Amino acid sequence: MAIKKAAPVQLHVKSGDTVKVIAGDERGKTGVIKSVNRVTQRVTVEGLNLVTKHNKPSAKSPQGGITKMEAPMHVSNVQAINPTTGERVRKGAAAAAAPAAAPAKAKRATAKKTA
Repeated sequence: MAIKKAAPVQLHVKSGDTVKVIAGDERGKTGVIKSVNRVTQRVTVEGLNLVTKHNKPSAKSPQGGITKMEAPMHVSNVQAINPTTGERVRKGAAAAAAPAAAPAKAKRATAKKTA
């Protein structure tokens, strides 16, 4: 039996967006998204969620050593920021409010049937 792979999903953020972390150890901090993985629903934010990586000596780095790098976090832990106001926004809320101002359709008059 074959293992099903998860299909990529549509996310509320993309690479280059400025986001604010709303949950976890980095709560309250802001940063720019470096990469997005739509299959695992994880984003990497520049300068946040740093983890320590121990590197073994190799041909590329004969010295080895310890480096800090950004780890991905779940997309539900970040929320987009409006670049003009600096406040958190829901991406769909602004788009959904705009069509609501459209005028309502007029009802058609129908003739009454007489018996």
